[in-house]
Amino acid sequence: MRVPRVAYFPDSFHEVNGVAHTSRNFVAFAERQNLPFLCVRAGDRGQALEQAGELRTLELGRGWASVGIEKDLAFDALFWRHAGVIRRELERFRPDVIHITGPSELGMLGAYFAWKLNIPLAASWHTNVHEYAGRRMNWLTQYLSEKQGLATERSIEAGALRATSRFYRLAKILFAPNEELCRLLEDATGRPCRLMQRGVDTSLFSPSRRSRKDNDGSFVLGYVGRLSIEKNVALLIRIERELSAMGLTDVRFMIVGHGSEEASLRASLTQADFAGVLRGTELAQAYADMDLLVFPSHTDTFGNVVLEALASGVPAIVTGDGGPKFIVSEGKTGFIVADEAFASTIARLMQDCPLLQDMRCNARAYALRCSWDAVFERVYAGYLTALQPGKFIAPNMVQAERTG
Repeated sequence: MRVPRVAYFPDSFHEVNGVAHTSRNFVAFAERQNLPFLCVRAGDRGQALEQAGELRTLELGRGWASVGIEKDLAFDALFWRHAGVIRRELERFRPDVIHITGPSELGMLGAYFAWKLNIPLAASWHTNVHEYAGRRMNWLTQYLSEKQGLATERSIEAGALRATSRFYRLAKILFAPNEELCRLLEDATGRPCRLMQRGVDTSLFSPSRRSRKDNDGSFVLGYVGRLSIEKNVALLIRIERELSAMGLTDVRFMIVGHGSEEASLRASLTQADFAGVLRGTELAQAYADMDLLVFPSHTDTFGNVVLEALASGVPAIVTGDGGPKFIVSEGKTGFIVADEAFASTIARLMQDCPLLQDMRCNARAYALRCSWDAVFERVYAGYLTALQPGKFIAPNMVQAERTG
């Protein structure tokens, strides 16, 4: 029995988003465990093949046919020009399973070669593309009545979900970051779905990074993520106005990220610092200097930033939709509220210092129980259900045999 050889085709790797963050940690896990692992990804270095121990990476450049999706993410309609080199590397590596992360050009190529070379396909769901499709029709629905606009968005979401589900049906095993999505995917595709949650680096993200003095006279509300319409960032403007109306004017926003809604936020928020995209210790310090994370998204499948905030000792307020509600423990590490209750909940915490301090301690304690190794051990266990029984073993079983 041996650990399966995995060829991984992530939609995103170098960018600033949840798929890229998870993918970088997946590669790091494979490298730490010295697992046979091939990562085929897009980058800006042209064509580059590297190997370190059992880890191989094939990086392929996007070209002039690329269409921008986000500020730092694109789709290359001519990425199939790399099919020859990908096939040669797959035949050389001989994977037991191909794992894709979505219907991007990488995902399409991964699914094609899984079929062509008769290799089991695994697929993980990282982005609620159907909900994004609905939200991004705002340019049209804003001219309709509220009822017509909502009906149009729901129709677009349903159509996008049907189309995406057909693609995911190609896989033998699916992964999703929360149980709600797993059930949705199993109903839509008829395929089994396992959890692929997120971990956090608690040595990087830590309350010890805090540089602000607790008595500096301001209460810092943080937001980290894309500044885009599907993240519901317009709610930040409403929150500031409602807090001001309550007489709470010592509030300052720390906005980390970029996106199409940045100009609107800059024009409307009166007390806000825009840090742009931060990474590493700069990002960790930004989290630690917050008093509360405000995350109004209704479309996130998990919410990496929420877990990073908790690791930094920062409670979070999230909506009741999507993945973040599975991270936050109501009244212990934060609150799960409707849009109209964000401001009143923030006001409550601003006026109850003992409760806020308890939440800071609880948040850190919860994050310490989350590790990337545990996340990816479960992914490998999921692979075994799609492979020949009795032939493969999970990495943690290998480790147990070595130490046993």
